Amino acid sequence: MPRRPEPAPADDAAASFAPLRPRLVRIAYRMLGSVAEAEDVVQDAYLRWHRTDRAAVRDAWGFLTQIVTRLCLDVLKSARIRRETYVGPWLPEPLIAPMAEEDSDDITLTLMLALERLSPLERAAFLLHDVFGLSFEDIARTLDRDSAACRQLAARARSHVRAARPRFPVSEERGRAIAGAFFEASRSGDVAALTALLADDVVFTGDGGGKRLAALNPIHGAARVARFFAGIARKKPGASTLLAMRWIDGLPGFLSQERDGPQTTALAIEDDRIVAIYVVRNPDKLRHLSLPTAASLH
Repeated sequence: MPRRPEPAPADDAAASFAPLRPRLVRIAYRMLGSVAEAEDVVQDAYLRWHRTDRAAVRDAWGFLTQIVTRLCLDVLKSARIRRETYVGPWLPEPLIAPMAEEDSDDITLTLMLALERLSPLERAAFLLHDVFGLSFEDIARTLDRDSAACRQLAARARSHVRAARPRFPVSEERGRAIAGAFFEASRSGDVAALTALLADDVVFTGDGGGKRLAALNPIHGAARVARFFAGIARKKPGASTLLAMRWIDGLPGFLSQERDGPQTTALAIEDDRIVAIYVVRNPDKLRHLSLPTAASLH
């Protein structure tokens, strides 16, 4: 069970909030799928913390988690409306970590997409209990439900997302090797090499958000996905430059510079084959990243 962060003495709002902020941002990000919105929510929580009689708060972590969760539920109401008019597939803003620092909360991009299919209350109950270790009593106070109802919410969520959890998580070494091989094969348009890397039922999803060119629908099947990448390589030879190998929301992948801007590519891998490819090209979703430039690599 994850340990609660240890806050500083409650007499200073900034000092007591600072050690809790990273985990609060992670909760908000897992709820919303947006780094910018998560940071806004946590900043709002800090302002409320600043105005609170902190000496009367016995459990700062529980108090702030409650605030952040409730704020996220409010944001999700408008987010769902926005996503109904989103151009093409929607993917979460990529959360990047060096290849040696896989996400500590065991939530992958594939699982985050499964969470998107849950109700906001189911998502909150699952994340707070199964991922962040809160008791159902604490969750009940946060969601204004009784403990039994919160247990049911989490159980329903668990049954829906079970299939999205990787059965055999890929190692860093193997993930890096497959991601590197995929980059080279996709850049060269080598259909045979691409097909050898892909599972038969692989799914490609690209998120351009109407801001950059991207497939408007997911592409299914190894043959179609291989032809898709071969076509890009044929039309734009040498257009892609590898910037860095990274974990992207818990999946091996890479950052690359394309002719029209940067993008992230994350790969879900099972039994040494790529079962899903997630590419984020929407520039609005890449603003929070500190991306190296292609020029800096030479």
